[in-house]
Amino acid sequence: MSEVPEEQYKVFNDPIHGHIALHPLLVRIIDTPQFQRLRSIKQLGGTYFVYPGAAHNRFEHSIGVCHLAGELVQVLKNRQPKLDIDDRDILCVQIAGLCHDLGHGPFSHLFDGMVIPKILPNSKWKHEQASEKMFVHLVEVNDLESVMKHYGLVLPADLEFIKELINGPQDSQTPWPYKGRTEGKCFLYEIVANKVTGIDVDKDCYHLGIQNNFDYERLLKFARVCVVEGRKHICTRDKEVDNLYNMFHTRNGLHRRAYQHKVSNAIELMITEALVKANNYIEIQGSGGKRLKMSEAIEDMEAYSKLTDNVFDEILNSTDPNLAGAQKILQDIHCRNLYKCVGLMYIENQLNKKTKDERQKVVDMTYGMKDKNPIDFMHFYSKENPNKAFKIPKDRVSQLLPEKFSEQLIQVFCMKKDEQTLKEGKKCFEEWSKRQRCSPPGRSPTQSGATV
Repeated sequence: MSEVPEEQYKVFNDPIHGHIALHPLLVRIIDTPQFQRLRSIKQLGGTYFVYPGAAHNRFEHSIGVCHLAGELVQVLKNRQPKLDIDDRDILCVQIAGLCHDLGHGPFSHLFDGMVIPKILPNSKWKHEQASEKMFVHLVEVNDLESVMKHYGLVLPADLEFIKELINGPQDSQTPWPYKGRTEGKCFLYEIVANKVTGIDVDKDCYHLGIQNNFDYERLLKFARVCVVEGRKHICTRDKEVDNLYNMFHTRNGLHRRAYQHKVSNAIELMITEALVKANNYIEIQGSGGKRLKMSEAIEDMEAYSKLTDNVFDEILNSTDPNLAGAQKILQDIHCRNLYKCVGLMYIENQLNKKTKDERQKVVDMTYGMKDKNPIDFMHFYSKENPNKAFKIPKDRVSQLLPEKFSEQLIQVFCMKKDEQTLKEGKKCFEEWSKRQRCSPPGRSPTQSGATV
């Protein structure tokens, strides 16, 4: 792979990472309509309606992930030459970081987590699948295969590698399910979307205005690959275990304070209901001139590339009488005439989300791996023996760490805002909560003494 002159790199001024120099192939990808689409998709969905600073979008987030992915793999290459990391590996990992969110729909996780499950309740569609399909579409319609070859990538192997970094392997039943790289480079699959520990470069919180004490630069500096049970994994220094717990604690706190703010959730429920009502009446032109609904566009990348947060304004400003119901909901959001929260409780027994009413929101509060402690899956090394990996039990870190790593928060909202209805709604919620193993916010279920 020939070296690209430094003057061909383009410098981006990022608010978090400062000046970022990107390879010309990455710039070619950025300068496509499919990637530019991410400028019109809010990173945090409805949270922007509560935190004005959360106006950032998937565009700058993806550039930041690309940068951090490149930084991490470069650190590993410099520190451990025997890993045989080459420039192709680095560029592929950067491309995957850049393109990992291409498949997000309007208002990001609101679309794949709330809208699509309501319209297509039996669908298993996730944005990662759409990201892979959109990446393939982007390469094809912009004729980028020749550009990739020009910069030293080997096709189709490197294309397959990038797709696997974004969405995982096609066949997960075999001992080594990946085709893009051999098992000797398995650690590369832990950089953009880490399925082992959840610790990867896809994290941010800057624009919320909430202080973040997690030092990601230290994690990069201490990253090292060690052999664990015959397979290479990215590990970190044993003294960084507190920094990792701080990262997950910060992530959990962000969910409590911002992402699951009750006003933000009320707005997301309203946007969801508006998009569901509008689904049959919004038409998007796809491949071959086909006219598709929003819920159909997820399988047609030409149509899906036109589906962004702009659908909010399209509904809001429409003269189509079929969209009047959805339009009224969005007008209420602008006028701050929102659904009212009549109760919120932490629950110990897991609710069946498929049976919950659409005006309820059940929120999973975790450290990123459901009810498991992600650091139980992390390996560390010591200064004295940097090639030997080991785990650090929680009780060796601190006695003040949480005993449980997951809980659910249920929030119930009332569509009507008159005093009598709200009073009745709160009463119904209180009666329901007495029959559940619940506790009010600020106290854990075990503290509350509540029983089923």
